[in-house]
Amino acid sequence: MVGELVRPYVLTSGRELPPDREFSVTTLVTASEGALESRILEPESRTILELCSGGFLSVVEIAGHTGLPLGVVRVLLTDLAESGLVHTRAPVPIAERADRKLLEDVLNGLRTRFA
Repeated sequence: MVGELVRPYVLTSGRELPPDREFSVTTLVTASEGALESRILEPESRTILELCSGGFLSVVEIAGHTGLPLGVVRVLLTDLAESGLVHTRAPVPIAERADRKLLEDVLNGLRTRFA
């Protein structure tokens, strides 16, 4: 957790997100194999890796668990991704709406067959 006296820019050394590497709140993140063993990390980055070592978490979940501002989490994740310590993937897309006529035909077919 970030203390009241620690400003977010201190945690990121004043860096901002690079324009080509942004993490949406729903981007899923997991730690690479051996990521925790490979380097000396800042405590906040280590915490993120520990959280993500059990599977995929979204960026907003990481921010919630760490208590860090979303922008700080994005900067730290950018550093971790560039170092190869985390893998990211886009969230699973919401299924497209099925055609109503097709669903009615399937339902009518099932009723005819099993009713």
